[in-house]
Amino acid sequence: MALKNSATTISSFLCSVPTLFLSFTAFLLTLSISFFFLFSNPRTQFVSQITPSESHDSIKVYVADLPRSLNYGLLDKYWSSAPDSRLSIDSDRQITSTHVPKNLKFGPYPENPLIKQYNAEYWIMGDLMTPDDLRSGSFAKRVFDAAEADIVFVPFFATLSAELQLGTAKGAFRKKMGNEDYERQREVVDFVRKTPAWKRSGGRDHVFVLTDPVAMWHVRTEIAQAILLVVDFGGWYKLDSKSSNGSSSDMIGHTQVSLIKDVIVPYTHLLPKLQLSEDQRRHKLLYFKGAKHRHRGGIVREKLWDLLVNEPGVVMEEGFPDATGREQSITGMRTSDFCLHPAGDTPTSCRLFDAIQSLCIPVIVSDNIELPFEGLVDYSEFSVFVAVSDALRPNWLVGHLRSFSKEQKDKFRRNMSRIQPIFEYDNGYPGGIGPIPTDGAVNHIWKKVHQKLPLIKEAIVREHRKPAGVSIPLRCQCI
Repeated sequence: MALKNSATTISSFLCSVPTLFLSFTAFLLTLSISFFFLFSNPRTQFVSQITPSESHDSIKVYVADLPRSLNYGLLDKYWSSAPDSRLSIDSDRQITSTHVPKNLKFGPYPENPLIKQYNAEYWIMGDLMTPDDLRSGSFAKRVFDAAEADIVFVPFFATLSAELQLGTAKGAFRKKMGNEDYERQREVVDFVRKTPAWKRSGGRDHVFVLTDPVAMWHVRTEIAQAILLVVDFGGWYKLDSKSSNGSSSDMIGHTQVSLIKDVIVPYTHLLPKLQLSEDQRRHKLLYFKGAKHRHRGGIVREKLWDLLVNEPGVVMEEGFPDATGREQSITGMRTSDFCLHPAGDTPTSCRLFDAIQSLCIPVIVSDNIELPFEGLVDYSEFSVFVAVSDALRPNWLVGHLRSFSKEQKDKFRRNMSRIQPIFEYDNGYPGGIGPIPTDGAVNHIWKKVHQKLPLIKEAIVREHRKPAGVSIPLRCQCI
């Protein structure tokens, strides 16, 4: 009866259509046309005024005008400095004498594995430095007026700055006096905080790349409101008791990082990519290479080591993928079905991305892990997630991994091969200046930053309407 009455009403409205079927069809057509014009008109009254960009296929980026000494100048400093005191063999000193041309405007990033794993800052900057006519594949559109920008990118090579200090005078790192890294941090923060762009937004739309867990160590509270590109939050919640001397004033506040405003980015993998077509028979069950003894969350790693070290089909090796260790890691990861990824000093490491490039199924034992590009990538399609409590049960983990069929493992590897490019930074151009892969890490970073913009714009508007003298306490934006 209700359908009949609706048809009568529609027929009466259309006047010229006598049948129920045609009336209903005409109604749907009219409704579709109305929705088309409503949502295709960019000036419709329902479009929010804080939409981050007129176009959803780009993000507008302004690059803060920092001096060269704070980015590419640090590369010049690195290549002219003494060998890294933390490495027994410094391969970069060999590279610089044979493969690095003199007077390069944009030098290569170090191959030193302690530094290379954090080189996202180099490739992101390279994208922004690429001429506009070559940047058609980038999700970021560079603008030269901060007032037009969605975000302000701060081009400080914070990781390289920190690692230069750690590699030459580690003892001065936690101090401010005699610490060149601290002086550079101070210069960056003092510069950006004086700019009109920072004053308009309180820094909330500024982007810092802090992939090294100790990058910008001394000034983190001053940039906490900005968009931070980090590999995880493990180095942000607190200092270990030894370094903080038990003083609560040295503890890092949990309000400084948040999945709402910040972006988790991949480590740079240190091992070469294995194509699915090149994959061969894997005769080991589980592989791990790394340091057994770590701080904080790494206690789980030590317990796992003791449980697994004598298990048949399991290989546990001590070491880091430097010259010798790299070859061991390549062999180990390419001949094992699964690669163990337990927490260390922080919840994640470049080991995860080495495993992905090696088509070795990651076994993630880290309850508090944050992963890059979630929402764009479903890690459960190619990884095994295990609760710490289960992993530490005797004989449980090996039995669980043996329960996966060949078909399941093959499916994991097929899925992994499809997402390998997402974790690639390198664009193949000298100095990193050149078109980036549309499906690579840099573009996915820009897309994740773009997703943050509506709430960041809202926070800026809320701050502007706050009466003078009123302070709103920082709160954990937990999700």
